[in-house]
Amino acid sequence: MTTELTETIANTVPKARKRRRPSVVGGIAFGVLALFVVLAVVGPWVAPYPPTQLAVGARLLGPTPQFLFGTDALGRDQLSRVLVAIGPAVAAAVMATIFSLVVGTALGLIAGFWGGRIDGLISRVVDFLFAIPEYLLAILVLAILGRGLANAAVAIGIVFIPRFARTVRSATQEVMTRNYISAARLSGHGNAWIILRHVLPNIASPLIVIAAINLSMSSGAYAALSFLGFGVRPPQPDFGSMISDSLQYIGSAPWLVAPPAIVFVIFILAINIAGDALRDLLDPKTVNG
Repeated sequence: MTTELTETIANTVPKARKRRRPSVVGGIAFGVLALFVVLAVVGPWVAPYPPTQLAVGARLLGPTPQFLFGTDALGRDQLSRVLVAIGPAVAAAVMATIFSLVVGTALGLIAGFWGGRIDGLISRVVDFLFAIPEYLLAILVLAILGRGLANAAVAIGIVFIPRFARTVRSATQEVMTRNYISAARLSGHGNAWIILRHVLPNIASPLIVIAAINLSMSSGAYAALSFLGFGVRPPQPDFGSMISDSLQYIGSAPWLVAPPAIVFVIFILAINIAGDALRDLLDPKTVNG
């Protein structure tokens, strides 16, 4: 009997499909993202000047060979500040995504695997979080926790928990209808073994895709919160605060807003394109053949 059940499980578990290579554009996007990650780590060391040092040059100086991105209203080097600002952008996106991924996946697994009253309770909590406008919820959390990079990442992570929870719940419920789940139960395997061996591997693809998308949304949310003053504490730079501070000079010194805005847009575009390429790789329905 055990041998037959083992063969049933082996025959019913989906076989790994051949992976496709990413497109040229997708490959470029992954390369750009890798560059941003490297700069997030080494940015403070490769910056030409300390990003918070005042009067390294004349105030509101335009781009020159010495100051490629010019200087801000306090005479700080814009290139150095942009390089250092990459760190908080990457860190906030990664921390927020990991937080929402872990908590949302746990809630979705519990709801989809056990169902019943537990599913109903978790679904009501998720619906409640969805009902609150995202940025209002993030600001409410930050009002309790206080400003700062880590707190902002937690606030953004809480906002995006429902997306993971709903995705995992639906995917888990679909997996639970498969024959190999019944076969695993009949063979005497416990719930933990079934979750680790069958459920998580079969919901990994949508999780990876939504996590990639969430990176872009988390980075954008952090930039918006830092624009409002909830990001890293001044004088440390990040994209949102740099753009906010430079808006009053947009007519007379456009080089203040252009570099952080352009670099941030490139970062978001790279994440989105890489996410699309990753979805095409993991979802056979999106690519013919």
